[in-house]
Amino acid sequence: MPSWVDPVVRQASEAVGGPWGRHAATGRALFWTPLRVCLMFTSVVLALAWLKQAPCAAGDWSGSRQYTHFCYSDAVPLFGLYGLDQGALPYLDVRVEYPVLTGGLMAVAVALSRAYDGAAEAIGVLPDLPAVQSYTAVTCLLLSVCALLVTRATLGLTGRRPWDTALVALSPLLFVHAFTNWDLLAVALTTFGMLAWARSRPVVAGALFGLAIAAKFYPLLLLGVLFALCLRAGRLRQWAVTVGTATLAWAAVNVPVALAAPEEWAWFFVFSRERRANPESIWNMLLQASGGQLFDGPLAEGEVPSVLNTVVAVVMLALAAGVAGLALAAPLRPRLPQLAFLLLAGFLLFNKVWSPQFSLWLLPLAVLARPRWRSLLLWQATEVLVWMLTMLHYLGTANRGVEVEWFFLAVGLRDVALVVLMALVVRDVLRPDDDVVRASWPGVDDPAGGPLDGARDVVALRRSAPHRDPVPSPG
Repeated sequence: MPSWVDPVVRQASEAVGGPWGRHAATGRALFWTPLRVCLMFTSVVLALAWLKQAPCAAGDWSGSRQYTHFCYSDAVPLFGLYGLDQGALPYLDVRVEYPVLTGGLMAVAVALSRAYDGAAEAIGVLPDLPAVQSYTAVTCLLLSVCALLVTRATLGLTGRRPWDTALVALSPLLFVHAFTNWDLLAVALTTFGMLAWARSRPVVAGALFGLAIAAKFYPLLLLGVLFALCLRAGRLRQWAVTVGTATLAWAAVNVPVALAAPEEWAWFFVFSRERRANPESIWNMLLQASGGQLFDGPLAEGEVPSVLNTVVAVVMLALAAGVAGLALAAPLRPRLPQLAFLLLAGFLLFNKVWSPQFSLWLLPLAVLARPRWRSLLLWQATEVLVWMLTMLHYLGTANRGVEVEWFFLAVGLRDVALVVLMALVVRDVLRPDDDVVRASWPGVDDPAGGPLDGARDVVALRRSAPHRDPVPSPG
């Protein structure tokens, strides 16, 4: 019961009568199960997110409305920039800077919005909307489905702690960034891939991970995490099956597009290599502090930041080595979400691009790694602060925006909050008795571990703690 064990939930429960009573009936609800309650929470948050987004949906951004109302979304400007308003197909007719499956989601939204526009014109009863507004509304509906799927998959990964899912369903991060970009598609596929792995279905998990990588590249990191954990547990065969299936699923989506439009398909990789440090990255702050002289120095248009790319690559390799070392040296094998969160959080901290909505990638992993309300809400509060000051910084001081120093302060606070959260997860890994997931029920090992759950160590850098026979997770 969260209101018994978490001080934040206990305090918040006073608004509805206080903590759950000792004699209250549990597990007898016919309809309001934890899943349905969490889906309701998600729906409420998404409805509020749409109210925030609505002022920008029609494409009227006069007076810098996208910044003053904090409702910027990539879907609105890219609708015209990519020629989607003229029926252009991503990759086949126009190059886009996203992986193939994300472009596919754009194309689906265009097709559905055009169908709605045609029905509205023919029937005359439906509201007649500008094309960009119907496209934006359809995009938000599709992303809302993805958010509900994330909630469903997260609950399946919580084991005997289903109410931890409320940390995802009621997330301030979801409210702010649900409709900023198309990231929820990759998050949904990745979370369901983890759920398939948790249910010991490596083929299904690989297919879902492959599709997730076709939407965003970050799920590739989870395959690296699985390798380290499977190496320690001696389950490399399951890992190989998962990776092989993921490769086939990724190729099934990408190869036809690469053959039909090779240059447009390759643009994502070219753009990623040529891209400079974006404003929210630590590298941009270092560049600003050095007057633009650090790393590559001033760059001409189209020039590749080769020095920065090399530095980032070296730091990423060191990060991966550190996480792998932790996986093999911890007293007990870390849980999958713990190690995945650490690697992905470090990746975002040291990557040259950290767009604000990328933090959605961390949400289910952070909840599963350390389901504590206070630390997670404090981290997400800094994410909200970064978004607000990003919008006010882009607004410009001439329009009553903020100076760059305030923007950097918000980014720095966010980075510190994430580092603190990472340190708390590392502490739980090194002191597994403090891990709230493992301490909830006697013998619980890793509800998301699947073939790893309860497995004995085969390869380790130190002698492991005594093995505990796990209690099987429900479902």
